[in-house]
Amino acid sequence: MFRAAIVILVLLPAIRAIGTAPGGGISQDVDAGIDALVAAAYHASSAGLPCKISTTGKARMMKWQDVGKCLDRAIATVDWDEFARRLRDLRPPKVSEGDFEQAVELSLSRQALLFDKVFQVKDARALLPLSTPVLKYLPPDSLKSLPVFDRSGSQIGSFAGVYSYERTGGLTSANMYTMSLFQYVDLAGKVEVPSEKLLLDSYGVPWEKARTQPGFRLPIKVPATGDKR
Repeated sequence: MFRAAIVILVLLPAIRAIGTAPGGGISQDVDAGIDALVAAAYHASSAGLPCKISTTGKARMMKWQDVGKCLDRAIATVDWDEFARRLRDLRPPKVSEGDFEQAVELSLSRQALLFDKVFQVKDARALLPLSTPVLKYLPPDSLKSLPVFDRSGSQIGSFAGVYSYERTGGLTSANMYTMSLFQYVDLAGKVEVPSEKLLLDSYGVPWEKARTQPGFRLPIKVPATGDKR
């Protein structure tokens, strides 16, 4: 995997009067500082984007291997140690870790990259694979109600969101990792989940409908090695 890291060079302006708002929440200055850090992280992750992705098969599915590699490279270009350090320095002592993390999560979602800023696809009839890497970084509420097609090109329903669950590595391993899957509403109006748990290119949504939606949301921290989210 590409491991080179690009140090976030965007210098934050001096932030004065960092602290809590009168009601005990996060002040506007701290919110602005969070937004600046998050913007710098997205700037770093965008260094090699968009990635050119070709399609394969009858359904014109974008190649899931290339999609995954592209997202992995984007994650690897962020200096996560520096990002974490700057966030720690920014959090006021009176703001709880939970409240501060929630503010960071909101900023990460607000600034998520649109799919067409991440992938470049020539085939207008292409399908964006609902693969594990795509779901792992999908912003909340993205792709909602878009038609879902299977590998044969047949519509099976409409996208209803992502859900995650934890599992172990097997009988011989105690390591926990998180799986990201999706739900869809089938043509009869019933909520279903894919029968396959390892999502590669079995299902997809139309690229032309997905391309202008938020598609790549940085995590608040890098998933540990072996994390399947």
